[in-house]
Amino acid sequence: MELLFVTVIGAALSLGMRYIVPGRQTHGLLLVPLVGAAATAAIWAICVWIGLTFDGGWIWVIALVGGPLVALALALTLPKRREQADAELLERLMKPSAAAKA
Repeated sequence: MELLFVTVIGAALSLGMRYIVPGRQTHGLLLVPLVGAAATAAIWAICVWIGLTFDGGWIWVIALVGGPLVALALALTLPKRREQADAELLERLMKPSAAAKA
């Protein structure tokens, strides 16, 4: 049950990351929160696997800081990569093809 709670809280915190970082028009509404939720759940599972208890405070801190940080990293890198990929695609599409020359 705690995994469900921490995943929902991690998604909510990651949703905030979407609105803090500029460039949110380059990706979908749910991408950053879903990545944050998945990272929070994965971090929680890793913490349980290494021996932290469900009722301990550190497992909550680690998971609820780590997941949104992953979402923040995605929200910072995705707009730059998207703009670069769009510019490369536009350049490739603007070049005349061999069929058009004939």
